[in-house]
Amino acid sequence: MIHAQPLELLKQARNRFTQREIAEYVGKNTKTIRRWEKGETPCPAMLESALRDLLQKPVIGTTPSGRSFRFIDLFAGIGGIRMGFEAHGGKCVFTSEWNEFSKKTYIENYGDHHPFVGDIVPYPAENVPDHDVLLGGFPCQPFSIAGVSKKNSLGRPHGFKCTTQGTLFFDVARIIATKRPKAFLLENVKNLLSHDKGRTFDVILQILRDELGYEVHFKVIDGQHFTPQHRERIIIIGFREKTGFLWDDLKLPAEGPRLASILHKTDGTEPVIPWDSGRFFDHGKRTVQPRYTLTPNLWVYLQAYAEKHRAAGNGFGFGMVYPDSVTRTLSARYYKDGSEILVWQGKNKRPRRLTPRECARLMGFPDSFQIPVSDTQAYRQFGNSVIMPVMQEVARIMMPHVHALIAYERESIPFTLPLFA
Repeated sequence: MIHAQPLELLKQARNRFTQREIAEYVGKNTKTIRRWEKGETPCPAMLESALRDLLQKPVIGTTPSGRSFRFIDLFAGIGGIRMGFEAHGGKCVFTSEWNEFSKKTYIENYGDHHPFVGDIVPYPAENVPDHDVLLGGFPCQPFSIAGVSKKNSLGRPHGFKCTTQGTLFFDVARIIATKRPKAFLLENVKNLLSHDKGRTFDVILQILRDELGYEVHFKVIDGQHFTPQHRERIIIIGFREKTGFLWDDLKLPAEGPRLASILHKTDGTEPVIPWDSGRFFDHGKRTVQPRYTLTPNLWVYLQAYAEKHRAAGNGFGFGMVYPDSVTRTLSARYYKDGSEILVWQGKNKRPRRLTPRECARLMGFPDSFQIPVSDTQAYRQFGNSVIMPVMQEVARIMMPHVHALIAYERESIPFTLPLFA
């Protein structure tokens, strides 16, 4: 029998909080919360007190005034951009992600309580829910250095000439044209700026500014300000009206953290993460699970490969990292050999890969983020993701302008440029 009172309180809480936020508050996981909501298992009576306490709290992540906004999450991956905007009171009302493994991770962490579609290409723009902000990390492979090099070697087109991923920007544009959100944020690789001698980016700006009429700002931000990883990405922001938005309002720490901050701790202080269940770290032995150490054959191969390229005057090779390091960019191919980021384990010892949990931390995801897929898929997902704290900081400086536009439209308040304290 389902307990009516706790279940009703759970429904009330779900109007204000995400499944992940409720799960963290009551000490459960999102899968359990989802089962309670669907009536698959009873919602325990003992939770009534905790849920009542939760309902007395302000919405987690809202602005000081309690204001919220609605956003959609396109090419969502595992939700790194979403998490950054949720931290400032955003509510996701629509998600699109075609990869089934990424969708599994996404739903495990955020739930499935709103429309979730796979391929956005055939989806009618008019069916997308109304929203204040459009978020989209549209696929970067056609524009990335690695993606362009691979396509060139295979004799395949890239950029907008790519008939699959390269044209997905136009699907973003048609949704913006139809739904006219107050603002948007698009994310891509730094190479988008220089692709095809800058012509690709010129087309993007022409569409966003001239055809759609948005005020557009863009900036390359290196994630190493927030996590110990050199990862440059271009952020493109647009507002439907003229604003006083300034990139100078970004707060980028002068010196970011070092690798030791994300590595598993072997001194007894590594937190126990119930949903990891010892998968990555052996708490009894206080050590990373041995399967992440390179095999003898792989280590010999990588050293020989690096030596061959050094002799030829090339810069290719593995990237050894230490506790005080900032790593190279984590890529989606990390699952193959881990060569771009190999963790030093001592003299005469073979190095190891980062574990998926360490990759999550390297991308700025909290330990509450669950990893329900295989290591191979997890490496791909984190390698394709964004550094979440970068998104959170960009969302912070966008919000005053977004809320001013919302007030202008919904409350007939004269539109004025927000001032920062």
